[in-house]
Amino acid sequence: MQIAILTLDGFNELDSFIAAGILNRMKSQGWAAHITCPTPEVTSMAGVTIQRQKPLEFLAEADAVLIGSGIRTRDYAADPDFLSQLKLDPSRQLIGAQCSGTLLLAKLGLIGALPACTDLTTKPWVIEAGVNVVDAPFVAHGNVATAGGCLASQYLAAWMIARMATVQDAEDAIHYVAPVGEKADYVTRAMRAITAFTALSGLQD
Repeated sequence: MQIAILTLDGFNELDSFIAAGILNRMKSQGWAAHITCPTPEVTSMAGVTIQRQKPLEFLAEADAVLIGSGIRTRDYAADPDFLSQLKLDPSRQLIGAQCSGTLLLAKLGLIGALPACTDLTTKPWVIEAGVNVVDAPFVAHGNVATAGGCLASQYLAAWMIARMATVQDAEDAIHYVAPVGEKADYVTRAMRAITAFTALSGLQD
């Protein structure tokens, strides 16, 4: 499985890096999560500059796409030229968005009036885009999922693993990254958040 983690200038490090770290626990099964950016370098909201692993065109090739948040996401969401470059297809891809990344999905018409999650700062903008925002950390509809809060990235990653591999693989990945002495609690919490949305196996046709 090839996964694109869309990471834009002004990105939130927790969104992109936590998801990438958990998803790449599946490397032994042929998975790879790639930091995917529109420019060769992007700088985080805290001033950390990184080099991209894949260009924006990779979004169309990937088996799954995760969209993180950032302090400039609202600007990107207001740019028709940028939005036209986001080639996403929920009929064959799993697509997840976190916090202000949900605004991009809304602008692309991939949420509509369905319930979705986002962070408290972005919530008014997502509502303005016509989305029904719910007070929850994670929700999914078919192949499209949204999460709210920086640390909810673990739920998006676990959902993707459960959907494209197995629930046990998802539990193992969360168990590995969870704090010592709290691993069972973390696994239970993560699976409680996503279990209702993992009934489908593989990608939905």
